[in-house]
Amino acid sequence: MAKTFTTTIGGRRVELPGTIRSIREVLPEEQRAEFEQEAEQAGADEIGGVLARWALRTPQAYDPDEEALIARLKAGDLSGLHFADGSDDEYRSAG
Repeated sequence: MAKTFTTTIGGRRVELPGTIRSIREVLPEEQRAEFEQEAEQAGADEIGGVLARWALRTPQAYDPDEEALIARLKAGDLSGLHFADGSDDEYRSAG
């Protein structure tokens, strides 16, 4: 089982990669060299903070319900959406 650590972001429990290798693997390619340099130069008293900072930059897995909602909204289906100010989305179709 891969080593991870857990934190809370926006009230949601998020599992983050917990090793240098696992963080490197999920970072966008253009950030990997900077991460590797910082990790290699970190002292023993700093490495935990370095890993935590970089792990927080990695793409996070969302729960399936949230992913389905995002896909539906991106497709333009706003059914069931409630606007905080009481307005609706009629203006979107005003062409």
